[in-house]
Amino acid sequence: MLRKLFILPALGLLLLPAVSKAVVEHDYGFNPGNWELTLGGNATNDPDFNGTSIGVNGSLGYFINDNLEVSVRQSLLYTDIGGSQGSSWNGSTRIAADWHFDLGQWQPFVGANLGYVYGDNVSDTWEAAPEAGVKYFLNTTTFVFAMAEFQWFFDNSASGSDGQFVYTLGLGVKL
Repeated sequence: MLRKLFILPALGLLLLPAVSKAVVEHDYGFNPGNWELTLGGNATNDPDFNGTSIGVNGSLGYFINDNLEVSVRQSLLYTDIGGSQGSSWNGSTRIAADWHFDLGQWQPFVGANLGYVYGDNVSDTWEAAPEAGVKYFLNTTTFVFAMAEFQWFFDNSASGSDGQFVYTLGLGVKL
């Protein structure tokens, strides 16, 4: 009888490797050598739908280590506010470096970028910007992200403005 009491726990120990393989470990976040591709957008209009602005943002990034990403970003904005002002195109091209904090599915980040702002109704100028945001992984390769930056313009004499806030919401994939 006593011998039978020892056999049952011993059989249970033999099942441990099978149970441990059933536990799935997710690889959220980034590893050195990962590439990242993002696409975001925005749109605005007035209450009567007489004027419209539509923008698209894209980036390609590379992870130097688990936390540090360097990337190149492109933004394009089309505006047609109607009336005599007509339509215009504006854009910005930037290089960026961001430090990610690995919190599993949540990946907050802070960083900075440097680039050039150009277009029909802005003064073409260089810009520098601090930025911050968060990425939330939907699965191990796909994430939604939100970020904000404030672009300081190097030449504000023609535009009369020191800079602008830029907000981005989009989807990304880890390659």
